[in-house]
Amino acid sequence: MTPPSTALARLAPFPEPPALVVDYIAACAAEESLVDGPAPWDLGALTVELITPLPAWLDSVCRWLNQTYAWQPQDVIPPCWRHHGNLTYEIAALAFARPDAYRDAGAAIVWHEQYDRFLTRMNKVLGKAADECRVGRHEDRPSRFQLAAWPAAPAHGIEDQQNDQKGPKSQ
Repeated sequence: MTPPSTALARLAPFPEPPALVVDYIAACAAEESLVDGPAPWDLGALTVELITPLPAWLDSVCRWLNQTYAWQPQDVIPPCWRHHGNLTYEIAALAFARPDAYRDAGAAIVWHEQYDRFLTRMNKVLGKAADECRVGRHEDRPSRFQLAAWPAAPAHGIEDQQNDQKGPKSQ
């Protein structure tokens, strides 16, 4: 049997975020910051420069999470996580929240609770496709057929759309 100290020494450290992103976070956090940009976990709002190093880091985070926490098949983040937009956003939020969570033991417990909730949401979203995704056989979004039934987005604003639904104004 492996001595406890040896087992603990084998635990892999959490992957470090890209230096460019660390610098960006520091610049945003500075008291007299001139940087007024989106949070780094708001992936859809980031510049190309900031988003470019994130997929490789988030992939290493997913691998670390799987290696560290995935004891059951349903706990495995699939290798096609990048093709599941909602998972991408949640993985980024978990990854950026973890360093702050480990500054306080209570916050670390909350982070783990959030991770458990993430796994529940991930399995709900993946649904029947989860097993296929986990073994590397990703299928594009199964709900694409249902989403295709939505009419094209209107060219005018939401207020015009609501007025269109009410019909012509009476005078």
